[in-house]
Amino acid sequence: MLAERDTEITQLREYIRLLKSQRFGSTSERSHRDQLGLFNEAEALAAAEREAAAEPGVAVAAHTRTPRGRQPLPAWMPREEILHDLPEAEKVCPHDGAALVEIGRESTEQLEFVPATARVLVHVRPKYGCPTCKTGVHTAPLPPQPIPKSLASPSLLAYVAVSKYADALPLYRQEQILGRLGIELSRATLAMWMVRCGELVQPLVNRMREEILASGFVQCDESRFQVLKEPGKPAESLSYVWVQRGGPPAHPLLLYEYDPSRSAEVPKRLFEGFAGVLQTDGYEGYGALGREPGVVHVGCWAHARRKFTDALKAQSPGKGGRRKPRHSQAEAGLRLLQELYAIERRVKEASAEERLRIRQSESLPIVARLRAWLDHARDVVVPQSLTGKAVAYLDAQWKKLVRVFDYGFVPLDTNLVENAVRPFALGRSGGPRRLPAPGSLRSGRARFTHPAPRRRDSLRGGGMTDTSLRERVALLQVLPSLPRDSSTATGSAA
Repeated sequence: MLAERDTEITQLREYIRLLKSQRFGSTSERSHRDQLGLFNEAEALAAAEREAAAEPGVAVAAHTRTPRGRQPLPAWMPREEILHDLPEAEKVCPHDGAALVEIGRESTEQLEFVPATARVLVHVRPKYGCPTCKTGVHTAPLPPQPIPKSLASPSLLAYVAVSKYADALPLYRQEQILGRLGIELSRATLAMWMVRCGELVQPLVNRMREEILASGFVQCDESRFQVLKEPGKPAESLSYVWVQRGGPPAHPLLLYEYDPSRSAEVPKRLFEGFAGVLQTDGYEGYGALGREPGVVHVGCWAHARRKFTDALKAQSPGKGGRRKPRHSQAEAGLRLLQELYAIERRVKEASAEERLRIRQSESLPIVARLRAWLDHARDVVVPQSLTGKAVAYLDAQWKKLVRVFDYGFVPLDTNLVENAVRPFALGRSGGPRRLPAPGSLRSGRARFTHPAPRRRDSLRGGGMTDTSLRERVALLQVLPSLPRDSSTATGSAA
């Protein structure tokens, strides 16, 4: 009984230290190689450390410092020149009275922000009739509209969609913003417009799904989501948004799909007919899909590293800053994982063929050392401790993790698709992010899609971003043309 009590106390203290670290400490999972050596290794691992030190080191590219100072304004932004010229009376040399000539120009750029403006588009159609027979009235047809008989223009629909899904601006806040401009639009109307837009772009979504599944390599992740007034579910229950990332490597695509369930049936439906490499985290719901013929299921090393990072944060240094022997296991495992990531950073810009060659020659020996350490750690760590859980997770995911090194085009982790989920997780910082979800969410599912952003303009909630502007421009180009081709769209005008 006393031993069980001590074990439980140790576990609770670990969780308390981890929670304090998550609440007040750094959220980054990166650990400098020297930082891991701040505490001496236990004697039991000294021999293993000496053997590792005797092996050839991993050559890591030198750190490139990001240039500081003011960054230039984007070249694609329109420029308006404001000329500040000398008065004619001052264009005379004060010494000899000769007329001054222009010898150059000095330019200074300043960013101007124009608040959102609204205007009314009045579509006027003259009526024509025959003055002789006075039969029939002739008028020009209205151009196709995204939502017929609605006051929403393509630009307004694009603004509402991008503000909600890219900039994390709920519809009730948009209702207030429009109200300050004197425009009375209820959130119910805005919600119905978004539902209709979802139906309108369905053919485009279908085409994007085909591109993603045909690419042969897809990453997938899911995030908690709350939906208001969903039939059959209490308001406090959680639903999920599933994200797929794939398509052409030069222009990857993101596809978001809402589903009230997190069951294994959802990924099976999303990946129906898929053949290729699927990369996910360790959620068991993907397991059945990974056993489908033609599907190679690979894992995410970042999730394994995260558990060791949490275990290390939760440990308490002993006297003199020395870790206890049972605690040093988390540090030893994290060291080996960091060696793998050091190689990945070095070959980040390499071709897939070159990356595969380096993985086979340099990463696999580290993987073998990690496997040997893992077999030893399973016998010495406390299974209920955070280190024990990290070891158990790494062991359970091992087969999927090592498959990453069979390919050069598969990244070490699913960070790219996890970053794509962040716009939906962003709203949870001020409470759960919610869909208004009237009953017209088709079959209980809603889809959102856009090209994957480049690193420099990653999706950020709120504010003006390159990504938001490009998405708005893309919607403005797509929405006016969809009514001509959206024969599959359903529903009446709103």
